[in-house]
This record gives sequence, C-alpha cells and structure tokens, in this order.
Amino acid sequence: MYTITNIYVLAAFGTIGGALFGFDISSMSAWIGADQYLEYFGSPDSNLQGGITASMSAGSFVGAVASGWLADGLGRKGALMIASVVWMVGAALQCSAQNVAHLVAGRVVSGLAIGVTSSQVCVYLAELAPGRIRGRIVGIQQWAIEWGILIMYLISYGCARGMAGPAAFRVAWGVQGVPGAILLAALFFFPESPRWLANKERWDECLDTLALLHARGDRADPIVLAEYDEVREAARIAAESRNVSFMGMFGRGVWKRTMCGVTVQMWQQLLGGNVAMYYIVYIFRMAGMTGDTALYSSAIQYVIFLVTTGFVLPYIDRVPRRLLFLVGAVVCMALHFAIAGLMASYGHAVPDIDGNANLRWELPGGGPAKGVIACSYIFVGVYGLTWAPAAWIYASEVFPLKYRAKGVGLSAATNWIFNFALAYFVAPAFTNIQWKTYIIFGVFCAAMFFHIFFTYPETAGRTLEEIDLVFETNTPPWKSGRLERDAFQRRVEAVRHQKKEEDVEVGQMEHV
Repeated sequence: MYTITNIYVLAAFGTIGGALFGFDISSMSAWIGADQYLEYFGSPDSNLQGGITASMSAGSFVGAVASGWLADGLGRKGALMIASVVWMVGAALQCSAQNVAHLVAGRVVSGLAIGVTSSQVCVYLAELAPGRIRGRIVGIQQWAIEWGILIMYLISYGCARGMAGPAAFRVAWGVQGVPGAILLAALFFFPESPRWLANKERWDECLDTLALLHARGDRADPIVLAEYDEVREAARIAAESRNVSFMGMFGRGVWKRTMCGVTVQMWQQLLGGNVAMYYIVYIFRMAGMTGDTALYSSAIQYVIFLVTTGFVLPYIDRVPRRLLFLVGAVVCMALHFAIAGLMASYGHAVPDIDGNANLRWELPGGGPAKGVIACSYIFVGVYGLTWAPAAWIYASEVFPLKYRAKGVGLSAATNWIFNFALAYFVAPAFTNIQWKTYIIFGVFCAAMFFHIFFTYPETAGRTLEEIDLVFETNTPPWKSGRLERDAFQRRVEAVRHQKKEEDVEVGQMEHV
C-alpha cells in the first residue's frame, strides 16, 4: 500500500483532527443567538446553555484521559482511526437531535473523539517531525482548529440565513461528519510513529519509517542513522521502566515535566480564549450589535484568529516558546482589564437585550462599544500569535518517550476540564457579574506570567531527546535558552565521520 511520507502532507491531513475541535466550537457559537435554535430548544437560560456548550468538553475530558492508553496499545494511527468513527457517530446524533438531552448526548460523543484527536495528533506529529521544524508542524494543529471554527461558522451562518426551521441546524451539524470520514480514509496511507514502533521493539519498521520520512527511503543516510540512534537510546531508557504506573508521571525527575505539560494547557484556557470563541455573539450584542451585524463581526474575529496563527507558524521555531507565553500573557491581561474598564465605566444594567434575558449589561453605541469590539479583535490576534499554537506545541514536547502518550493525554484532559468549567461558567457570568468576568481573566493572565517565568524551561529548536537533557540539568528556566542546541547535529557529524572512515577502510582493502 502507498504510504504518504511528506511531513507537510501528513500534517495537513493529520490535523483534520484539530479541525474537528474547531467544527464543534462554532457549531454551537453560531447558533446560540439564532431564532431556529432558540425556538426549537425553548430558548435555554444561561445555566442550561452553559451546560449544552460545556457538554462537548466533558466528553473530551474523558476521551483525552483514555487516549494515552489507546495510543500506546493500538498505535497513534489506530487511536485516531477509532476517534474518526466516534466523531461521525456524534455528528449523526447531533444532526438528529430531538431535544436538549439528545443534543447533549451527541456533543458528549463528539467530545470523546475530540479528546483523542486533540492530544494524540500532537503526539503523532511531534514524533514524525524533525526537531528543526517540529514547532510549525505541531502548530498546524492549532491552525486546523481555527480553519474548522471559521468553516463551520460560515456553514452555520449560511444555513441560518437560507433555511427555515430545525433543518437549518440539522444540515450544519450533519456536515460535521465529513471531515471525520476524510481523516479516517487518509489514515490508511499514513506511516506509524517511529517512536511507537521503537517502543514496541519493531526496529526494522522504525528504521524504514525514519528513512522514508527524512531521506526518501535511504536507510544509510547520516541524518536517519543519527535519529535512529537517538530513538534507540530513548527507547532503551523507556524499557528500563516499562511497567511504570500512571503516578510515575508525578515521581522524581518527571513531575516538573508533568507540571509544565499540564499547566500550559490549563493556562491556555484561563487566558480567556473561551470568552472570545464560544460567546463572541453575546459580547457583540452587549456592545450594541444585532442580527447580521453581530454575525458578520463574529466571522471577522475568526478570520483574524486564522490569519495571525497562519502568519506565525512559519517562524514559530525561531521564536522562544517562553517569549510567546510571557508576551501573550501580559498583552491579554491588559486587554481584559481594558474591556472591563470600558464596560464598567460606560455600560449599564438592563433586564434583557432584544428579549434575550441571558444578557443583562449593555453598552451605548459609539466609542465605548467600538473600544470593546477593537479590544476583542486585538485579543484574538494576540492569542492566535502566541498561546493558541504554542501551548499545544509545548505540551507535545516536554514528556519523555515512556510517558509521552499518557502525558500529553493528561495535558489535553486538563485543557478539556478547564474548557468544560469555563464554557459552563462564562454564560451565567455574563448574566450575573457582567464586566467583572474580564477582571477574573485578567488576574489569571497576571498569575500565569510569573508561573511561566519561574518554572518553564525553553524547548524551541531542540530534538525531543535534547529536551530530555534540558529538564535533567539544574539550570534555572529563565536561563535554559542558553543551553547548547547542537547535540543532534554533532551526532549527525559523528555518523558522517564514521561512515567516511568505513568507506576509506573499504577502499584500502579493495586497493590491497
């Protein structure tokens, strides 16, 4: 069977798993203000709407927790194939929803699939990609999420405008199954992760895969042999502790890495992206936008998100991960406080907005409203440039081989449990504490700045095996960027030197 070996093609198809996440985000955000949805499901109040929105995250949490065992047992490909099938089942359930309970069940099932894909696509691509471009390859996952958000939003908008009654959201939710089918078909032509093959002691397949990925099948290429040596060494270390328990991730020598992988996903959620992604229609309606204007403005935000992440991906391996995190936290903190200040200073309480009792704070038109909208757009742009891609990349890098699948699964589970909490919290927060919601997220941004500065070592531009060495040193995290990065290149040169010596010896023997 033909095997795809171009890493960019693999990333393009593999990150359809990320697009599934994006589809599910906007499959709800696009409908929470639509008449067809509100009439059919009885205009859910803020608590019920929060539960409907968060139900996907609940399923994703369970899927992410289970994904490590699934990917270790069946392989990265096998786990993603199962997730693709589950996703199509979830799309069918949502499409046929007869009531709120039915819809929630469909979103939970879809969430199970997203929990697997959101964690294991990162692991799979990180294990396939060479260290020099790993950031941009794994970062495509986030870009795919944003494409999914925009595409699904536009599909939903078209259905809402062109179709009457429940058929509008049924068609939109049914279309979600298509990318799952494409991913499933593509996976039959994907190679298995060479690191997973090494972990199963399938060495010939491991070497063949590395050769296909990095040297067009040349098993004797120095780069292939150098990486093969690194993989063998990492697998040897992993084999020495093959029967470690899940709690081993919190043991000596590993807990710092687990802390980094888990908290980077926690902070990505607490940065406030959910406010922008799930409930942007609420924000714009409080700022005086109604009907099509609010929907157009939401679409503009998703385009900004897509463009900024697409802009940074080609350069993301040249920029320190710590710099992206720290700058993103500071700027987003300032924007949260600015929005809170504008809403508190110029807004006022109302019983509802256009009959929607979930919205009880309103800004007058003009400068203050435009200021909130502008800050929301800038926030999304900064988020797309920094935390949106970098958090997924960092979580896929920090774990050693023996813990990687389970560790990234735990990290993704952390993302999803906070996603669940915030998706549920934000709707009633806008109803009950209004502008103070932004104060809470601003404080989170301040806290994450200090936590990252003092605890996160630099990982950009290193192979996965070099990152192991970074964590094993006692260098303070804020100085870790100065540690040598050329260990892999030195290994390549050593292999080349050894090969030259062998060629010379062969030549001398032939001469004799």
